Parts: sequence; C-alpha cells; structure tokens
Amino acid sequence: MMNLAQSCAIVDGVLTVKKEFGWTSHDVVAKVRHLLGGVKVGHAGTLDPASTGVLPLLIGRGTRIAEYLVEWDKEYHAVLRLGETTDTQDATGTVLASLASDWVTPEAIHAAVDRFRGPIEQIPPMYSAVKVGGVPLYKSARAGKTIARAARVIVIHTLDVLAIQGRDITLRIVCSKGTYVRTLCADIGEALGVGGHMLALERRRVGPLTIDHALTVDEVVTRHAIGRLGNDLLSLNRTLDQLGTVVVDEQTVDRVRHGVPVPAVQILHCDEAADRARRSHKAIRIQGTDGRLVAIGKYSEVSDGVVNIDKVLVDQDV
Repeated sequence: MMNLAQSCAIVDGVLTVKKEFGWTSHDVVAKVRHLLGGVKVGHAGTLDPASTGVLPLLIGRGTRIAEYLVEWDKEYHAVLRLGETTDTQDATGTVLASLASDWVTPEAIHAAVDRFRGPIEQIPPMYSAVKVGGVPLYKSARAGKTIARAARVIVIHTLDVLAIQGRDITLRIVCSKGTYVRTLCADIGEALGVGGHMLALERRRVGPLTIDHALTVDEVVTRHAIGRLGNDLLSLNRTLDQLGTVVVDEQTVDRVRHGVPVPAVQILHCDEAADRARRSHKAIRIQGTDGRLVAIGKYSEVSDGVVNIDKVLVDQDV
C-alpha cells in the first residue's frame, strides 16, 4: 500500500493533533515526521508536556505558512487552584506559599475574574522561552536568577467561570497570541489575596482548528496505516482562507512560481479582503484561475497595485 510519504498530493497541509498528557510538542512532531518518512513537519504553538489539546502540525509546505497562523486566537479550559503559589505558576513547580482559601466566596471569584477581561498587561513568567538579553528566561530561572521583564499587552476576549469546586476553579479562556494562561491563573489568585497556580490546561481551539476534529497520536498512526490520513489534512488554501485573494492567469502563475511580482494589470480578480489588505499591506493569497493556491504576497508600498511575492507554495516547474 502506498504510504502518505509517497503520495505527494496529500503531504502539504495542516493536521490537527490532540496532544495527550506527557508528550512534548517536539515528541509529537518527531513521531509524525518519522511516520511520514521524513517529510518536513513543524507545529504552530507549543504545548507544555502537562498540557493537552489542540496542536496544529504543519506538514510539507505547510511549514512555510507558520508566520501567517500566529495571529489566530486560542481557546482554553484551565483549572486554577487557589491557595498555592508555585515557582512555575503551574502544577509542575515547587510550592512557594500556601494560604487558606476556603473563605473566598463565589462572588469574590467572579468579581476578580471580571478584572481580567479585555486588553490587559501581563508580565511573562520566568519559566518561559521569552528571551531577555538573548537568554531564554527559563535558563535564568533554572540558575536561580530572577530577571526584570517588561509587561506585554494581551487581549482576553472571553473569560468565563465554568465551575467552582472547593479551591479549584475551571475557566474558559479565549485569548490573543502571546497569552500565558498560567500567569493569568496566578494573577487571578493574587488578586484574590490567596495566590494560585494553573492545575491543568486543555487547549480547545487554535483559530478554526477545534478539538472536536483533532486526532490523538495513536489515531494518526491508525489513519496512516489504512491510507486515510490525507483526508484529515487541511489544505494550505483552506487554512489561509482568512486572507484576501487575488486571481491571475496561467502565464502570470508561471512567473509567480519564480517570485516575479504581479502588476495590477495582470490581476483578474481581487476580493474585498484583498482590497482591504492593499491599504494595510497585509498578506494575501495569489491563486490561479483553477482556484489553486500559488503563493502568498503583499501589495507594494511603493508601486501602486503591484503585488510582491513573499512565499511561493508550488514547485517552480510543474
């Protein structure tokens, strides 16, 4: 039976994996890369080993579109445990302080949570990959150092209390890129005056990729074995359907394959999203008349109507 690595028609795209407890994001990538015979595989958004849920895997040329996925929002279910502060802000760390929290009322919890919706400032945790002076913070933390960090503006689009069970609070969070949910949990605990840490985390959604349509690693292996994994791949075109689109003829497609900019007179059609992107100089899709995605580009800031090519997503010679 022909395996996925041998079937080039289905090796470019995005595979939604449901990462299970204990796996690192790198472990998942390595497993799938080996399964596909060495095809390029990457991921869009690290999950810690103790966290579970949606991990988008970028397959083949899918690895070239990672930068266009970073703007996607994310949805999580998190459990905040009140009364225990840890050095990592999650359950894997050392407990630094313990305080009674049984006096905290549901009304106080809801009032504290209300303060963290919308644009807020968040200080990245010491145990993170954020670099200060070229050094990842986690390396400094492991050396016993605390480094001054600048606050970053993030957006908490949705923050709902789903359940309160003793000292454990289950939260539903929809947030912008760059949000540390464990820091959010620790900050809510601090606002309540008892401290807290993130006990558990499940990522439910990354952009349009939901946990309901995600495969566990074992399911990926099984689907591959029966030759059905290609059916679960989201094409690059569908993955990027939030980007505007311009359509060009086949002669222009041939030039685009080699990175040649597209003059305005060679654009057959431009949708509304692409027209908005023209004014904001955001990325757009370049398609042939058959609807095939050829490249990603941006309107030139100096040459009116010209689309410069950022990423070619097809072979130069077809």
